[in-house]
Amino acid sequence: MAFREKIAWLTLAGFALAYGYYFFIAGPAVGFGEGRLAAIPSAFAPAAVAHAIVMAVGAGALALAARRDANTKPDERDRAIDRRATSIAYGLMMVGVIIVGVVAPFSEPAFKIINASLALIVVCEAIRQVMIIVGYRRGFSG
Repeated sequence: MAFREKIAWLTLAGFALAYGYYFFIAGPAVGFGEGRLAAIPSAFAPAAVAHAIVMAVGAGALALAARRDANTKPDERDRAIDRRATSIAYGLMMVGVIIVGVVAPFSEPAFKIINASLALIVVCEAIRQVMIIVGYRRGFSG
């Protein structure tokens, strides 16, 4: 398995653990900030910190286990896979931004817009990581 694919798997697992915690445990516990927007950062921050820790420790462990691969610059295939994954996620992000940032302010309360924005970022980055994994698994190179 390619080093960058391992990082994508790690990122995806970190997202599932950290942001799964926010969207299924911490967020509902504070009503996702309904009536008290200040509750959103206090519920979301631990998830973001947990994700950062998972990524730092996990990426460090992967880099130590495969030092040569970790120090290798991305080749044309790596860049093509990343470019394709990013373009797919970006397209979805733009659709979401239009809905959350342009349409929702006229019909939804602030706490829903904030949480929808956070969910949009998490989902689009998770899709990007899935597309990177698919790119390596299916051998996409162009």
